[in-house]
Amino acid sequence: MFELASMGIGYGSLLMLGLLILLLLTGMQLAFATGLVALLFALGWFGPDALPIVSSRLYSFIGNYVFLAVPMFVLMASLLDHSGIARDLFDAMARLGRRLRGGVAIQTLVVAVILASMSGVIGGETVLLGILALPQMLRLGYDRKLAIGTTCAGGALGTMLPPSIVLIIYGLTANVSIGDLFKGAFLPALLLALLYMGYVLIRVWLKPEMAPLPSDQDQPDTPAPNFFKALLFPILSVVVVLGSIYGGVASVTEASAWV
Repeated sequence: MFELASMGIGYGSLLMLGLLILLLLTGMQLAFATGLVALLFALGWFGPDALPIVSSRLYSFIGNYVFLAVPMFVLMASLLDHSGIARDLFDAMARLGRRLRGGVAIQTLVVAVILASMSGVIGGETVLLGILALPQMLRLGYDRKLAIGTTCAGGALGTMLPPSIVLIIYGLTANVSIGDLFKGAFLPALLLALLYMGYVLIRVWLKPEMAPLPSDQDQPDTPAPNFFKALLFPILSVVVVLGSIYGGVASVTEASAWV
């Protein structure tokens, strides 16, 4: 058997990443691709004796009670997608940025923060922003790179903003308090979002052609009652989930099931 340990950790990591990307490009599902790569490299590095360790570690990991929060937050993201809440939220936020140069990009980042604080799912949030925000920015004449970058940066905020699934999995793997991870990641994630907004405002101020001001016909005129109704549920869910965790009222798993 080829000994991967002789390659060193650097080349072995590159080979692992390359193999994972190759398997994903073939259309293999992520769960099976990562599992196959882990199995092959465990055999190559440690030999057959490592297989019982992998199976026991996998069972102890998925049997953790806190891991129940992951499917609950995924379900919340699915409800956001199918119920139209995310679309109503984006249309409502359009009222706040209609007179601001780069306002659609700013509202995209604000909606990204709210959605990330509701679901914690990165992929679903990026897809939602790509469906709702990106076409509108391109239609209004925004610079293509600015529009795509704003969408991707906003979607990636779900990595840090609680209740991030990444933080939950990291906390379970590293045996660290997930509540403490949420508390420690909130302010840096919020600061990162504000820096994104500041960058957009400075960029469009230096180059106004990157974000033309929309006319009244370009922005949806959401009535006032619908505006507050669209904001009610997202803000309430964020307050319930994060407030209960930070206040010590509920654990992460219990808070994930409330909404």
